[in-house]
Amino acid sequence: MSDEGLGIGHAEGMALFVKDAVVGDRVRAKAVKVKKNYAFARTEEVLQPSEDRAEPICPVARSCGGCQIQEMRYEAQLRLKEQKVRNNLTRIGGFYIDDDRIINNADMKETGSGEEISDVGIFCPIIGMDSPWKYRNKAQFPIGTGRDGKPIAGFYAGRTHSIIDNHRCDIGIEENRIILETVLDWMERNHVSAYNEETGKGIIRHVMTRAGFATGQLMAVIVAAAERLPEEKQLTEALLSAVNSHEAASCGRRQFRLTSIILNTNKEKTNVILGSGSRALFGEDYIEDKIGELTYRISSKSFYQVNPAQTRVLYETALSYAGLTGKETVWDLYCGTGTISLFLAQRAGKVIGVEVIPDAIKNAEKNAQLNHIDNCQFIVGKAEDLVDRLEKADVIVVDPPRKGLDRIVVDTILESAPERIVYVSCDSATLARDLKLFSEGGYQLKKVQPVDMFPHTVHVETVVLLTRNT
Repeated sequence: MSDEGLGIGHAEGMALFVKDAVVGDRVRAKAVKVKKNYAFARTEEVLQPSEDRAEPICPVARSCGGCQIQEMRYEAQLRLKEQKVRNNLTRIGGFYIDDDRIINNADMKETGSGEEISDVGIFCPIIGMDSPWKYRNKAQFPIGTGRDGKPIAGFYAGRTHSIIDNHRCDIGIEENRIILETVLDWMERNHVSAYNEETGKGIIRHVMTRAGFATGQLMAVIVAAAERLPEEKQLTEALLSAVNSHEAASCGRRQFRLTSIILNTNKEKTNVILGSGSRALFGEDYIEDKIGELTYRISSKSFYQVNPAQTRVLYETALSYAGLTGKETVWDLYCGTGTISLFLAQRAGKVIGVEVIPDAIKNAEKNAQLNHIDNCQFIVGKAEDLVDRLEKADVIVVDPPRKGLDRIVVDTILESAPERIVYVSCDSATLARDLKLFSEGGYQLKKVQPVDMFPHTVHVETVVLLTRNT
């Protein structure tokens, strides 16, 4: 399968990338886009299903762009993601992987002398979830208009901005459906129009939710091309009544209470979801959540991992790889709102978080105060511009965006020469590219731990430990 979750098959000497096909399937597929040496196709009929095929729970799984591989058994999804990381480390990074062994220099894999190779790391099996459903603490639903003229909500179809009308998402929380249906009912009763991306007319653009899985606090964000809404009080009361009177559908399921309702104003003709202005229609402009013993304050714009259960696994792995004894100075580059920084501060001597977004640094400082952590310092700016001003690091932690590290950042880290580098990545291809540079710069790849943060999608997080050659 491809990195995008397309099955790769062959017909008449041409490779086909087939939507909704699983490894081991025999399918009848229809080519929809033909290039010189390959084509894209979609599954018309499954003639012989793979043993890894599963029946999707979601009725719109094939058309919705949210889940790419819900038709795969979860065990097969995990194998696919682990293999994806392995392939990228080998193909892009140049590392040789034999079962759980990583040989940093591929040319050394055969010494011919029978001697033990010392330059070896460990590839750990992927960490999955016991229950890979209802795990997302954030959802963003575009609002549109159906063929009957009524407002609709759902998710975009893959690679389009066509809305698949669907209020129930099986990787999100049940309360999302209640919030959506309440907003749509309010729109219909008060003749409030949905925003039209093509014309720039209309009012309601998106509904976003954020949930604190540990605290039970829930935020609803109404994104509108207006600073005020018709019958705001009516909408607020309807949402509070619908959500907070709702009983958990199944025994033992967590239940959330709506504690914050935000109106976000976005009048720009753009596909960026949130605008610059916000005000609270109810409650505070934030909710709180916990990861382990730490409390985090989350606003509508804060970066916060969407899978809290696996986030704890991810951060505890990063903390373990950092090997802190209480004396080290740690740099946390791309620190965001300080989520990893505060985890590290529990065992570090000092943590310096660096982030280019001023609002994120303000949130990081608030989170440090909230947890009574005083050994964290947060600085606005680029790491490469600040390196001469920062105290020398024993350990550097990076958690960059999908594009990975800029070459100048890699060079800055190499110049700083920390004992250990912990790299948290959401894209194993750019991770492998950067690891090759660190390897060439005098670091050994010691541990690789894939973590499934996003079940039923093709995405996978990876935590890596690099140590400096002595």
